[in-house]
Amino acid sequence: MTARDVVLPHFPDLTADQLGQLDAIASTVWDWNQRINVISRKDPAVMERHVLHSLGIAKVMRFEPGTAVLDVGTGGGFPGLPLAVLHPEADFVLCDSIGKKIKVVQAAANAAGLTNVRAIHARAEDVEGIYDFVVSRAVTRMAGFLGWVDGKIGNAQGNGLPNGVLYLKGGDLRAELSEVAHPCTVTPLKTWYKDPFFETKHVVHVALPAGRLQGD
Repeated sequence: MTARDVVLPHFPDLTADQLGQLDAIASTVWDWNQRINVISRKDPAVMERHVLHSLGIAKVMRFEPGTAVLDVGTGGGFPGLPLAVLHPEADFVLCDSIGKKIKVVQAAANAAGLTNVRAIHARAEDVEGIYDFVVSRAVTRMAGFLGWVDGKIGNAQGNGLPNGVLYLKGGDLRAELSEVAHPCTVTPLKTWYKDPFFETKHVVHVALPAGRLQGD
């Protein structure tokens, strides 16, 4: 399935060039996945399960030009690469602690011709810089994740939501989010995506203050 089949019905403002970029990402990740396991080899539906899923964040909020975004634990480049296609005037840093996954990310970014993406081999705690938003796909429990990105959120507000974390997560989140001291908003993806795969998938926004969270 192509981006025109899967993604365009949900994002009708995408250009032909952007659709081609999403196709390039999906095909490159799938090709590399035969050698380096970055997504499940049992599930060839890269466009829906990975690209469209990643773009669920954009259903909750579009990034304004100049927004700095950090993708933590990006794996094969999700959600960062599809979001970078949709937001060509925002700046994305994609990090993962596993070097071979970053090779896949860089190959996919190159195939898509993305100039607003930097892929780095590093743990989240070691990534330098200040960001408006941190995005990720369910790499750990939220409370632990917030510890990883402590001190990385800036105070210049320029988007439709307060700076912080936009996290793709599935299942019942009540117990997990009860551990978080900061304001959280949970938006179900089934609001827009009708495929059963998205029935229990959500976008979680956590508004974070600038600077260190420790001691809050």
